[in-house]
This record gives sequence, structure tokens and C-alpha cells, in this order.
Amino acid sequence: MKNVTITLDEEVAAWARVHAARQDMSVSRMIGRMLEQRMRESAEYEESMRRFLARKPVKVSRGRARYPTREELHDRSRLR
Repeated sequence: MKNVTITLDEEVAAWARVHAARQDMSVSRMIGRMLEQRMRESAEYEESMRRFLARKPVKVSRGRARYPTREELHDRSRLR
């Protein structure tokens, strides 16, 4: 673990103390968890974007080819 000092506006600090107390944890632990969550969300987004950009483009036409399904467009099958 690494200690870090941060500066907060008094109103923000008061909110953080109350919010942390409601969750039965320290402000330090609460902020650490919030930052960890943001880091994980960012990493998931980056991985999703990398996978999307690695896919070959698909030509959609009004001819005989079918349109992709909603599931295919949003690649939701990977979330299951």
C-alpha cells in the first residue's frame, strides 16, 4: 500500500466523511476503492475498444446479405 495526501474542499471532505461512515469505512479506504473501480472500468473499456477495432469491417448491403442482429452489432454474446 502507498500513502497519498490529497487536498479537498471542506464541503467535499465533509461529504466524504459522512459517506464513508455510512459504509463503515475510512475516507482513505473509500477513496481507494472508488479509484480502483474507475481503474478497472477504464481497463475494461480499453480492452473492449481494442477487440472492436481488431475486427474486420463488415459491408452491409440491401442485396442478398442479411443485416446483422442487435446481438451481433453490440457483441453482447461475450458478456455471458
